Amino acid sequence: IGDSVASRGLGDVYKRQCLFSACYLLPVLVKDEPKILGSWNHGAMVSAANPHAVDAAIKILEKGGSAVDATIAAHAVLGLVEPQSSGLGGGGFLLHYNYEDDSLTFIDGRETAPGSATFDMFMKDDGSVMDFLEAWPSGKAVGTPGIVALYSTAHAAHGVLPWSELFNHAITLAENGFIVSPRLADFLVVAKQRGRLAINPRTKKYFYPYGEPLQIGDLLKNPEYANTLIRIAKEGVSGFYSGTIAETIVAAVQEDPYPGGLTLSDLKNYKTIIRPVICGPFRDMSICTTSPPSSGGAQIMIAGLYDHLVKNKSSQADKVLAFVDAQRLAYADRDHYFGDPDEVDIPLDALLTPTYLKHRASERFDPSGKPTPGDPASIIDTLGSVPIWGKDKTQEEAGTTHLSIVDGNGNAVAMTATIESAFGSQRWAAGFLLNNEMTDFSREVPTDGTRLANAVAPNRRPRSSMSPTMIFDRNNQLLMITGSPGGNSIPAYVAKTIIGVFDWGLTAQQSVDWPNIIARGENVRVEVANDKGKGIAADLAKQGYQVEESLGESSGIHLILVTPKGLYGAADKRREGVVRTID
Repeated sequence: IGDSVASRGLGDVYKRQCLFSACYLLPVLVKDEPKILGSWNHGAMVSAANPHAVDAAIKILEKGGSAVDATIAAHAVLGLVEPQSSGLGGGGFLLHYNYEDDSLTFIDGRETAPGSATFDMFMKDDGSVMDFLEAWPSGKAVGTPGIVALYSTAHAAHGVLPWSELFNHAITLAENGFIVSPRLADFLVVAKQRGRLAINPRTKKYFYPYGEPLQIGDLLKNPEYANTLIRIAKEGVSGFYSGTIAETIVAAVQEDPYPGGLTLSDLKNYKTIIRPVICGPFRDMSICTTSPPSSGGAQIMIAGLYDHLVKNKSSQADKVLAFVDAQRLAYADRDHYFGDPDEVDIPLDALLTPTYLKHRASERFDPSGKPTPGDPASIIDTLGSVPIWGKDKTQEEAGTTHLSIVDGNGNAVAMTATIESAFGSQRWAAGFLLNNEMTDFSREVPTDGTRLANAVAPNRRPRSSMSPTMIFDRNNQLLMITGSPGGNSIPAYVAKTIIGVFDWGLTAQQSVDWPNIIARGENVRVEVANDKGKGIAADLAKQGYQVEESLGESSGIHLILVTPKGLYGAADKRREGVVRTID
């Protein structure tokens, strides 16, 4: 189809200029069948990682607010009560489904590298790379926050209630205080031994009063955060990206040790990007998700590979093997090719086309083998060649959160937001923590001179594993909203819910509770917190896989299923999430 490619509008076919090295029309990218329209009669639902956040969203929905309105209200609360995972100092990806016109929108609110960033900014004078524990709490690690701009872009397009009303719940909670939860208290104990949270003066005062971490049940107030939200509510994004809040952010970044180069100009010039929504087939359904720098494409890859690998397999053990091998293949390609699409060429359409996935499945690695990326140019004749990159060594931590929301009119949001590691860079500004997102780039510069798809560069957005995803049936009816935090494990966590529900016959909650299996690289990590996980680990070890047993995983899967009988939600018990419904 030349220099353009069809992109999913569900009911409509439209064209976008090709962003990648080559473009291929994916089957069922755009359905020919019109949607079977009708009034939405399923009610509304919220699934998120903290009850306070869910309460905020429900209040907005009860006022007639949209899914986007509820998402903003919920996330503003999460930044207060779950500061280890996300907040105003970070960024995120928002996937929106509009029920009335049957369209999908992807808003990229990912953090960007400062204009002063260099490809070797994490390399030391002696030629060694900064250790992660050095880089993580440094000013060098802080990128320009994108979440407030994401709020604004989403609200301008899909908001219903006034902007100023969306922050009331979080402001009141910050002023009156909230009870410290077990999860936050546990994280504070660990953080005291790792990083600078208990050393930096402002975080020490807030999280470690009297020199000890906050305890479960303590009342925690944050008037500084309340004042920041009040200003954002009154002034909009300009109140965050300029003036005293922006000055406070820059000052925090430029403090020792290892000060960073973020400037007021970086903040002022930050922009969200509306990127293509990508869709691919799974059985008679469509998986629709976020394009790079997100790793949403891995969901299409894993599901497509799984279908080829699982053919004629009936036992659950065989299906788990297919799931593991699909991950190993998809992760190898994701790690090699994905980056910021505005900065590097990504053969995304080729990687996702069924022709390549069928061939790629035939390259299934030996259980003890080392996964390597595939070459779609060898299969897609018209592709020519694909970029050759050096070996990726990105180390992505798991400080992230996910929300799934459906409003009373059938509109839906899947949003994954992050500050990267636990408590981000552990640098405090205006009542919130700043991200350490620059460590999501590959920090080490290859000694052989090869380039990396995910290398540091000025104003570049680092590759992210975040993968907010929606599933639609053959008539373009919404079936599932899903996503998870978890760093590099996110593609595995999210894929588990898709395959678990639509192939393994699990309920929404069963798919979330199922032991997490992460097959990135040479090892297969299996959650062995229960007998099912222990059995899976033993079976994989017998097959020759290098199994790494894990007692707990950092998933925070929050999903919603849409069925003829109504909405069914699930919240990850590994966190403190809940599901609430409005009939």
